[in-house]
Amino acid sequence: MKFRFTVALTTLALGAGCALAQQQGVSKTEITLGSIQDLSGPAVSLGKQARLGMLLRVDEINEQGGINGRKLKILVEDSGYDPKKAFLAAQKLVNQDKIFMMVGHIGTAQNLAAMPVQFEKNIINFFPLTAAREMYEPLHKLKYAFSVAYYDQIRKTTPKLVKEKGVRRVCTIYQDDEFGLEVMRGGEAGLKTIAMDYTEKTSYKRGATDFSSQVAKMKAAGCEMVVLGTIARETIGTIGESRKTGFNPVFLASNAAYNDAIHKLGGKAMDGLYASMTAQNPYLDDTSQPIRFWANKFKTKFGDDPSVFSAYGYLIVDTFAKAAQQAGPNLTTESFIKAMDTMSTPPDIFGSAPTTFSPTKHMGSDAARLSQIVDGKWKVVSDYIN
Repeated sequence: MKFRFTVALTTLALGAGCALAQQQGVSKTEITLGSIQDLSGPAVSLGKQARLGMLLRVDEINEQGGINGRKLKILVEDSGYDPKKAFLAAQKLVNQDKIFMMVGHIGTAQNLAAMPVQFEKNIINFFPLTAAREMYEPLHKLKYAFSVAYYDQIRKTTPKLVKEKGVRRVCTIYQDDEFGLEVMRGGEAGLKTIAMDYTEKTSYKRGATDFSSQVAKMKAAGCEMVVLGTIARETIGTIGESRKTGFNPVFLASNAAYNDAIHKLGGKAMDGLYASMTAQNPYLDDTSQPIRFWANKFKTKFGDDPSVFSAYGYLIVDTFAKAAQQAGPNLTTESFIKAMDTMSTPPDIFGSAPTTFSPTKHMGSDAARLSQIVDGKWKVVSDYIN
């Protein structure tokens, strides 16, 4: 009898241990997250800032006792903005480091390369740093996005600017990949609503640094407004080349080009650029006291000025923590999904639009607004366009 009782207890203990071990990335004391950033490629200025923003919120959460008694750990791999490297990084994080979730992965093509690796192991792709529609379409239980799609941003903002500026010839330059095509097609759809089409379309390969031929092509076409399917370095290169040649159309970019690296590296030539956006860029001397306090806290901790990508990284981890807290002590992929599918967030200190999620809606908000570089700083110039 004693032997049988001991065996029964042992079996129950082993069963409980196996059940606990089934949830990858969650132990009694720790939750391990993974992120893939560009820390060495063309979007390095964005990736480094996103990483620091995540680390700031992780440290705050851990200082406050963690999530249901568990501390957060985040492992960050470098993709160099290369989809092949992103695929390898995902394999390492998922299969070797055993992460619970992928958070804030940067880049459209990079996410598309990594997601199959994650989904095979039931790993959620949470709030990627890309606004491509593929981040939440088609609906998938392991996809959650927080930013209005590039397509919808540009579809809404292009006709607004065309009408305000009275332009008749609209052109586009875009990165020849999934990201750039989303921006180009969004502008195309927006122009159709006002019975217009692009006068000229031109593209460049990812990683390009010379845009002289593309600018010459748009200048020859008499473009009065240019929709930019560009990120940081390419935005600066295109506008800089345009100014040098006396080509000064209205420039409109997506939120992929909405960051302080544009005016810090591009200088005075960047004044006048419009970009669709949500969260406000956090300046150290911002007129908003909560933003100013947060920005100076970031500066004190890391010795660097924050950017809007720092805010994105911070908010991504913050929303994860809220959902994980709501999921309760028994944190699993399924309990997190259940919590996330009832999640709603109010506007944050950076002015982001409120978000809502449900079992049939895994994209937080489809609202966008416009900001413009004025005297070397981003200034919000429109309300949200729903």
